[in-house]
Formats: sequence, C-alpha cells, structure tokens
Amino acid sequence: MRRFLHLVVSTGLLAGCNPTGAQPAVDKPLVERQGDKIVIPPGSPLRERLQVDGVKQQSIQRHLSAPAVVEADPLRLSKITPPVAGKVVQLFVRFGDTVKKGQALLSLDAPDLVQAQSDYLRAKSALAQSERTLGRQTDLAEHGIGAKREVEQAQTDRDLARSELDRSGIRLKLLKSDPGRIGEPLTVKSPIAGRVIDMSVAPGEFKNDPNAVLLTVADLGTVWVTANVQEKDIRRVHKGDEAIAALAAYPGEKFVGQVTLLSDLLDPETHAIKVRIAFANEEGRLKPGMFATATFASTAASEVVVPSAALVLIGDKNYVFVETAPWIFERRMVEPAEQQGQITVVKSGLVEGARIVVKDAVLLQ
Repeated sequence: MRRFLHLVVSTGLLAGCNPTGAQPAVDKPLVERQGDKIVIPPGSPLRERLQVDGVKQQSIQRHLSAPAVVEADPLRLSKITPPVAGKVVQLFVRFGDTVKKGQALLSLDAPDLVQAQSDYLRAKSALAQSERTLGRQTDLAEHGIGAKREVEQAQTDRDLARSELDRSGIRLKLLKSDPGRIGEPLTVKSPIAGRVIDMSVAPGEFKNDPNAVLLTVADLGTVWVTANVQEKDIRRVHKGDEAIAALAAYPGEKFVGQVTLLSDLLDPETHAIKVRIAFANEEGRLKPGMFATATFASTAASEVVVPSAALVLIGDKNYVFVETAPWIFERRMVEPAEQQGQITVVKSGLVEGARIVVKDAVLLQ
C-alpha cells in the first residue's frame, strides 16, 4: 500500500514539470494599431472574416418624391365673371355640360348695356345726319352758293360723329355685345371649349361684383400635377424630365407625365418651388383637387458606389477602411449621398479603384 502511494505522488510531480522549459502560449492580438494605421497581423482570425474589394463606379438613376395636387391647366380654364352689373335672365348650360368655344352660357339684363346701346344708336344717327349736312354744304359750295368755311365745319362735324360711333361700338364690344343686335339682353359666351366644372349662379339673381365667378369652364383633356419640391432638391429636377404620379384615388396605378414648368419663385415659408407636370387626361380620371405623390427620375449618371455594409457610423460621421498595403488599413471619412438597395452612392471621400473593407468593417472601429 505504501509503495502505491509513492508511485502516484511521483507520477503527479512528473506530470507537472515542463521538461522543455517553454512558456505557455499567449493569444495573438486581432489587430495592431500603428498611429493611424490598422494592421491585421498574420494568424489573426480577422484575415478570414474581412473581405476587401475595389471601389467601383456605376450608372445611377436617382429618384425624388414630392407631395403634389392635381390642377387644371390655367391656359385651359376660364372663370366667367359678369362683364357688367345686371340680372341673370337665362342660363343656357348646366353643371357638367360640354360646351364649345363661343357657345352661349347665360344672358344678362344690364342697365349699363342699355345705356351703351342707346349711345351707339345716337352716335349712328348723328353720323348719318353729319354726312347729309356735309353733302349739302359741298353741293352748295360747288354751285358757288355756300362758303368754304361751312364745308370745313361740316367735315369736322362728320369726323367727330364717326369717332363717337367708333367709341360707342368699342364699348359694346367690350361688353361682349354685338352692335348689330341692339335691344337684346347681353349674352355671355364661353371663351374656350371644355366642360362646366363649377356653377354658382341661378336665373333671376342680380350680379354687380365684377370679380364674382358665375361659372367655370375647363378643358381637362390635359391637367397639371403641381408638386412642391424642396430647395435642396431643386437641382435634381429639370424641364422635360419624366415624372410619375401616384394618387390615393387609384392605388397601385402610375400616371406618367413630363415636367413642363419650374417656378422661378421660392416660397418663403416652405422653401419649396412649384414644379408642374403635364398629364394627358382624355378619360377625365384626374380631377382638380386630388392629392398625389410625384416621383422624378433624373438622367442616369456614373457615380462612385460602395456596398452599404462598408460604411461604419462613428458618432455622426460615416467612415470606410481603406487598404493602403496588404492587410494594412486606415480609416477615411466619406460623405454618402443616398442608399439604393444594397449599395450606397458616395458623394465625396473616395475614388474609383480604391480598395476598402466591404464585409465586417465594423470589427475595425
């Protein structure tokens, strides 16, 4: 029994000895920092995890979305107001009717029109009388009876009467009244072809406000979608660009149009400009007042892009790790422009061909 214990103790002591005298193995560091450089030493597990690739350029088409509203084209819309104060005698159209250019919309019984018509008739009669007088004085002068002075006065009176007739005729035209239809109520006609989209008048009403809109005629075959584009995005929208509108009224549908106008004025409150897009609307599905979202697609351009995983956010700045020599990296700040799927467009800080860490870059921060 004593011999057995002695053997166990001896064996234990031998097992605890290191006959070679070597020190126990110590784990190597994952990275070594040498000033601004980050070195991945041989044997570091990071050499198996990190992936390095070259920075590339890619054709990128950027998209910009902005809130918008459907509007009638101002050149295809006419708000009819009373040319003179008067009572509405008759309406010739109803809400929703399709009208032609020059078609009668309503008639007005206007005191000013009656006065203008009376002035025209009086001027017409005065011109006829002055022409007869001129003829008589000319005949007398030719026979040596009348004086030359009387002929000149008759000519002056005739010229004044003609001017007065012209003035009263112009007055009737301004009132949209035909000089050949004296004594009839004033007929208000449509200046454009389209549909009656609004009406706020009834027979028998007396209208004396020249700014009061009686009815509105609009040609909605083409409409505008007016978007509010923020100041910082103005440079990304150009006349002639394609634009796509999405409307809550038609979920899932896209309406394709073209930018026709960019406002020259910036809204001082919203710091946005109005961008108008023309859309064909033969079926009348786009109605003024509808809300929409307009998306603008800029011309494709070559941009520096990196995988989004290559960017590391430190504080409020974005960085990438650039390989300056095999397995030696340095941190570089970049300015990303926008993310598209799995890639990010880099505005500044990188050039094509630079080699950067594109996988597990966060392990180097």
